[in-house]
Amino acid sequence: MLRTIEIKQSVFESNDREADKVRAELKRRGIFLLNLMSSPGSGKTTTLVKTLAALRGEMRIGVMEADIDSDVDAHTVEAAGAKAIQLHTGGMCHLTADMTRQGLEALGTEDIDLAILENVGNLVCPAEFDTGAVRNAMILSVPEGHDKPLKYPLMFEVCHVMLINKIDVLPYFDFDLDKVREYALRRNPNIEIIPISAKTGEGIDEWCAWLRREVKAWKEG
Repeated sequence: MLRTIEIKQSVFESNDREADKVRAELKRRGIFLLNLMSSPGSGKTTTLVKTLAALRGEMRIGVMEADIDSDVDAHTVEAAGAKAIQLHTGGMCHLTADMTRQGLEALGTEDIDLAILENVGNLVCPAEFDTGAVRNAMILSVPEGHDKPLKYPLMFEVCHVMLINKIDVLPYFDFDLDKVREYALRRNPNIEIIPISAKTGEGIDEWCAWLRREVKAWKEG
């Protein structure tokens, strides 16, 4: 008789348990972990560089750059003054909680207040796996279109904040800010929405204010 085993469910359950352990350890050490997700080319690394500059001197920040291959982003972030390591996923399109734990151990957290995980670039797989992060953030760039919350609902459901990047090019694209807000809030009524331009710096202050509040609440809660 053929047996069917629900591998997917067991994998997710095991990962969720590991994620809870990661968060408990982060809480014990007073470290805030942000999981940053987006499509390739949305401006994650550029946004990170702007964020590092805005928070310089306020927080000790470490960055884990996840990618299938290459270490370009880690070098870019390191050059911006942050402690950084590159995580290669071996072909996987996402990070699990165990991978995150290994990354934190390799990064070293004894001198970090805020750890940022730049997840692998896509809007599907990373949303399915709890990394153990305290908060999930995602970037949607204007050239991608305002209908993405309808096409990739889980990403918007699991994120606490959405950055709408590249608003400096709004006049050149058929992108409706009101519609993307409506669609995102339909998926997640509690999601924070912050329009930014990583290129010009517009909105970065509001984004960093959100980060400050969340880090403070985590450490004091």
